[in-house]
Amino acid sequence: MSRKPRNPSLPAGLQLGHQVEMPASPEAAKLDRVPNPHPKDDYLVRFAAPEFTSLCPITGQPDFAHLVIDYVPGKWLVESKALKLYLSSFRNHGAFHEDCTVGIGKRLVKEIQPRWLRIGGYWYPRGGIPIDVFWQTGKLPANLWVPDQGVAPYRGRG
Repeated sequence: MSRKPRNPSLPAGLQLGHQVEMPASPEAAKLDRVPNPHPKDDYLVRFAAPEFTSLCPITGQPDFAHLVIDYVPGKWLVESKALKLYLSSFRNHGAFHEDCTVGIGKRLVKEIQPRWLRIGGYWYPRGGIPIDVFWQTGKLPANLWVPDQGVAPYRGRG
């Protein structure tokens, strides 16, 4: 059974609904945005990426993290397929944990201009030390419920 799209006025050129190649780097990745259907309301959008990977810029060894991205949309939402492709583009990208986490937050703010955004990067240990990185923009809108990010303090992260 074929259904008509619910919102045929989505912007042209989205990666959604098309086969696309994995971006070669975070800089090459396209972050699509779509109009917020409730631009006057404050509400929270959460993305969790429990299997995020990047490379250590010194050793080339893989680094693993559980990323949690919370944001309050303004006029735009980030399109989830584009976000998945963007996050996947870090698999062959060498950067420190802090650079990955803060860079992802800043790129999202640049592309979708949310009212508020925070990102938590819960990195698995390298050399026996887990590194957790947190970054946010501005102040949380009043009276908005923001649940805990749900990632337990390090105890094997499992």
